[in-house]
Amino acid sequence: MRETPQGAEHPDAGEVVARALARWADQPGPLLPILHEIQDTLGYIPGDVLPQIARGLNLSRAEVHGVVSYYHHFRTEAPARHVVQVCRAESCKSMGADALYRRAVERTGCDVRGANGHGCRSADGQLQVEPVYCLGLCAASPALTVDGALHARVDPARLDTLLSGLEGGQR
Repeated sequence: MRETPQGAEHPDAGEVVARALARWADQPGPLLPILHEIQDTLGYIPGDVLPQIARGLNLSRAEVHGVVSYYHHFRTEAPARHVVQVCRAESCKSMGADALYRRAVERTGCDVRGANGHGCRSADGQLQVEPVYCLGLCAASPALTVDGALHARVDPARLDTLLSGLEGGQR
């Protein structure tokens, strides 16, 4: 067992992969459900489990890596303690999401250089700001999530309040 940043214990990654493979390998198109199960359990998909997944599904490591790297949803590193996801889809953009994203990055002290569009972490590693593309709250734009909780019609003042409520969120 290992301890996550939030303090909950998870089984080893290899055990998680073995269970996911056992559950899904005989189903048609099992790769995405397996990847989702691994990420849902561990919080990310460790790179060192890709060969195990590939062997279990009779795929090449490149095929598995290609799927993981193609979808923005999948993480290849453990997430920070707190994750803020700002919707960057058209409806939210038209209602000020770009400014919210910039403000979240600025407030958390993230360095977006080299982030390749996948967000950034605060210097202390406690907060992560990520762009996402549609949270399904288009009628209540702009929207974001804080640690998975949805927030709609977010303005800069509300964003500041949400970030201040996170441990280490005030910069």
